[in-house]
Amino acid sequence: MFYFDNDPSARGRTSTPRGRIHLPDSLDADALAARTWIGDDEEPVDRAAATRVWDAARHWYSGGTQPAVQVCARHRGRIVVDRAIGYGRTPVDGVTGDTPFCLYSASKVIAAVAVWRLIDHGRLRLDDRIADLIPGYGTRGKSSTTVDHVLTHRAGVPFAVAGLDDPARADDREHVRAALSRLWAVHPPGLMHVYHALTWGPLVREIVETASGRPIREYVADEITGPLGLTWTNFGVNPDQLIDVAHSHVTGPPVAAPIDLAFGLSTGRSLADTIAASNTAEFLTSAVPSSSGVSTARELSRFAEMLLRGGEGVVRPETLRRARRQRRVLRPDVATSGSPLRWGTGFMLGSNYFGPFGRRAPHAFGHTGLTQIAMWADPARDLAVAVISSGKPLGDADGRYRALIDTIAASFAP
Repeated sequence: MFYFDNDPSARGRTSTPRGRIHLPDSLDADALAARTWIGDDEEPVDRAAATRVWDAARHWYSGGTQPAVQVCARHRGRIVVDRAIGYGRTPVDGVTGDTPFCLYSASKVIAAVAVWRLIDHGRLRLDDRIADLIPGYGTRGKSSTTVDHVLTHRAGVPFAVAGLDDPARADDREHVRAALSRLWAVHPPGLMHVYHALTWGPLVREIVETASGRPIREYVADEITGPLGLTWTNFGVNPDQLIDVAHSHVTGPPVAAPIDLAFGLSTGRSLADTIAASNTAEFLTSAVPSSSGVSTARELSRFAEMLLRGGEGVVRPETLRRARRQRRVLRPDVATSGSPLRWGTGFMLGSNYFGPFGRRAPHAFGHTGLTQIAMWADPARDLAVAVISSGKPLGDADGRYRALIDTIAASFAP
């Protein structure tokens, strides 16, 4: 069984070298099978491929940095893998495919689709100035910032300061607008790409709510996730749903001080404090499009399938082609812990060797989340995937997570 730092049964126990969780008592094949939840997998074209994927997921889980893992893969319109392993909110609650998790930055893909839908409907343009959408924003070097600059992480305000990291005030629109107005641009908007881990969210929320005239959660539910039949997928949850959301946990080797400092600049908190805050009711009930999304792997893979199928009426096929067009070439990126990454407009793009969606996947697009969460659509493979986990190691020292992602790509060849 896993023991977590905040679990009373863990008091007095020594933390393992893998981090702030304790390894299960046994990780043999029978123990792994006992901890596995199996959904309604449909018969795939290649059963061996689906087996390889789940074997890689179990290998990742057995490394001891993940209290819980969900994987859902849809290939050629069929759910070929829909499984989960581990524990949810407490060490005695087995995780299932219905257990919702915080998505962290994978939330951004939902918000990006909301913006593109508003563009489709003529309510927004990429060259609209943020100062015309957010009162008071056009100060301190930010007057020329556009919607396009925000979506492509070129707005020049990547650091979470001015009170934007306070989950208790994330839904206080007056506070958020004042905080955004107080930000200084660290470079002229549009000059360069610097990943906006947290600040992207309040900016996009204001963009969507101003353009739609509705709260972003309402807009997403009515216009995007509701028509897709998704129950959880949105920013935050209702207070009566908190009991169902699995908590996240800091795991893995200790974070080096310089890395934690850089992490704090982009999020306003250290990694440990960020994870602790993300488990609070204030955060999980707030609408922060950069980080407070909640979903399951099954639902998130359905969202990815919508992208795979050309938008299914949520957005137009030509809009998705425009959003997927490369805007930043393959370069190291803090969004992927320094691994080279390509970008579209609101979407991360795959590549042949370094992309977040497996090797030889240059047509894939989607988004990742802190730290080992990913969702993507791969038109070349007719594949839609979501991988969700509750452990938060800042890195992949033994390569097990990367091995899973590469196995998924290799198992469903174009």
